[in-house]
Amino acid sequence: MSVIEQYARAHVISDAPPEDDRPVRVVLRYDPERDPRRVRIALPGDGAPEWPVDRDLLERGLTAPVDSGQVRVWPCGRVQAVVEFHTPQGVSVVQFETKALLRFLRRTQVTAAEPVPH
Repeated sequence: MSVIEQYARAHVISDAPPEDDRPVRVVLRYDPERDPRRVRIALPGDGAPEWPVDRDLLERGLTAPVDSGQVRVWPCGRVQAVVEFHTPQGVSVVQFETKALLRFLRRTQVTAAEPVPH
C-alpha cells in the first residue's frame, strides 16, 4: 500500500494581526503500513510538529465536536472545520475547508479497505 499525501489550505488561528491571517499549506498524510488508524497533519515551518490524529476522530469531528485529550475537532459553520492541538507548550488551532478533509478521508478509506498482501 502506498502513502497518501494531500496538501490543504488552512488558516492557523492566532493572536497575530489580521494582515498576517493568510492561508498556509498544511500536509495531510496517511501511511497505512505505519499506522492504519491514524492520519498525520503537518503544519508549515521548520521544526513544526506533525500531529497524529485518529481517522475516526477527524471524520466524526466534521459533524459534531469531539476530542481525544490532545486533539479536538469540531465543525465551524457549514463549510469549515477546526482542529485544535494541545501540548504543554500551548495550543495550535487550524481551520480547514471541510471538503478538503472529506476528500482526503475518502482517499484513506479506499486504501484502508484494500487487502493487505501476505
